[in-house]
Parts: sequence; structure tokens; C-alpha cells
Amino acid sequence: MNTKQIRNVDISGIQHLPMIDFIGNDFAIFDDIRDIPFTPYPTRLNAACFAVCRKGWCKLNINLRDYEMREGMLCIILPEQIVQQGERSDDFSGSFIAVSRDFMDLVIPTMQQLFPMFFMIKERPCIAVTADELQAFEEYHSFLWSKVKLKDNPYRKEITQGLLMALFYEIYDIYQGHAVKERTPKSRREDLFERFIRYVYEFYKEERSVSYYADKMFLTPKHLSTVVKEVSGKTAGEWIDSLVILEAKAMLKSSEQSIQEIADELHFANQSFFGKYFKHHTGNSNIRQPPGSGKQIKNRTATAGIFSCAPCAARYFFSVP
Repeated sequence: MNTKQIRNVDISGIQHLPMIDFIGNDFAIFDDIRDIPFTPYPTRLNAACFAVCRKGWCKLNINLRDYEMREGMLCIILPEQIVQQGERSDDFSGSFIAVSRDFMDLVIPTMQQLFPMFFMIKERPCIAVTADELQAFEEYHSFLWSKVKLKDNPYRKEITQGLLMALFYEIYDIYQGHAVKERTPKSRREDLFERFIRYVYEFYKEERSVSYYADKMFLTPKHLSTVVKEVSGKTAGEWIDSLVILEAKAMLKSSEQSIQEIADELHFANQSFFGKYFKHHTGNSNIRQPPGSGKQIKNRTATAGIFSCAPCAARYFFSVP
């Protein structure tokens, strides 16, 4: 296993903390993050996190986009998203739930039914909610916590799954209520777009060609590109490149891997092709070593023409007009 990749974090990393209650490595619930060891570098979460802010504020970066969570806001981080916590106020407090990917797969019987919710969350991970919506989340949080504490109950896991399913529908209703426009029943074009996105998530490290995804969907590249553009406002190629660039930026920012290792992992022919691709899609020929890393990587300093010391753009992913 390559230990130089972006650090993956799951629920097991906080199981030693006394103020958190767990169901194995699948579920965690708490209301205090003071003792949680946050890293200043990007990490990939192997769990979904649901949080509401009761007081104060907290800055965080999700998929290399900055957000500020303030009192009365709901924030959701999905599995596999890249997260970096920034500053937070001394009085920051909230309610928090973490759910593993495997547990979510058990809770959500039909991903298709709730799929629009996940697109909404990716577009707007942090939203201001009403007092009633905030209270509803707190009620679920309190009830879930009381059930998770019943360690002698042989159906504790099943009860938690049922309550989570209800919470997901509550959250979906909240997001629909906050949507700019009402959603209509899903059309065939929207269905094709969602299938395309699922394939891209699965294969983007190996395949960057629109024709590859079109073949998997038994469509022509032209038809797929037209549908994706009409539904999302971005071309199929832009969606593919968005995910590749997001991954590349996070890898570069982590300072652990050399450029050659990153190029290899993203299936570029060589370091030079990767550099040209990065420059073409970001407008930047430079990359910045994260402050305080104390480690210089030879491959980075050797490619000053493409990757020298200057800020790296951090914008792109899921920015549908």
C-alpha cells in the first residue's frame, strides 16, 4: 500500500475519545470536537459527517473550496470528499454525526431515490436552516444518541439505521425547501447525467476520454456531451477534468507524494504530460509547497518551469452555473 497518499480518515481514528459514542467503525455521535486531532493538511474522509452549528463559527475547506459554518447552519461532508479544517472560534459548538460508507449503503435501500440530494449537498454542503429545521436535527441527534448508548440492546444497529433513514429524508426535504427552484420529476436526460457522473467517479483516475464513458452508456460521445451540457451547464469533458484536477491539487497540496508519483497514480504517460494538463486546466504553471511541511521533494524542485513556488488555484469542482 502506498502510504504517501492523501491521508484517509475514518471513524476508528476517534474511537479512543471518551465523549463520543460509537457503533463499531460505522457510526459515531458527539457534541464536542475540542479533543479531536485535526490535521492542517487535506484529508479524505471515509465517512459522511452531518453537523449543525449551535454557536460560534468554524472555517473549513471541502473539495478545495472554502466555507464558513456559523450559528444556525447545517453542514454535510460526504464520503471520499477532501476536507481541511481551518480556524474556529473559541465558543464554537454543535451537534455531530459520522456515518461510514458501508453503513450508509445499508441505510439507503435505493441510491436512485435519494441521488438528487447528494448532488444538492455537493453543490451546497453548508446551508443556513430555519429554527424549526435546526430543532428537528437536534431532536434526531438526541434520540439517536440515546439509542446508541443502549449497548445491551441487540437491535441497536437496526434502530440506528431506521432513524438515519428518517433523518436523510428530513435533510432531503430541507435541501429541497432551500433550492432556488422547484425540482421536477427526473427526465431521461437527468438520468443519463447521473449515470455518467457515477461512472466518472469510478474510473476518472484511469480514463479521461469522453468516448470511454459514452461507450459504457451505449451512446455516441456527441450525444453524451450534449446531454451533460444541457443538464449541468458543463461539458462531459469538464466534469472529467474537474475531478482529475481536484485529485491532483489535493495530492500536490499534501506534500507527501512527488510529482512523478502523482502522475503515475493518475495514469499520465509521464511527468511532463501531467504538468501540461495541469497548466491547461488551471491556468497555473506553478504549485505551492504547503507551509510548515519542512520537506522538499526533489521532483518538485527539479521542474521549476512548471511547478515552482506560487499559489495554486483552488476552484473548479461541482461549480454548476
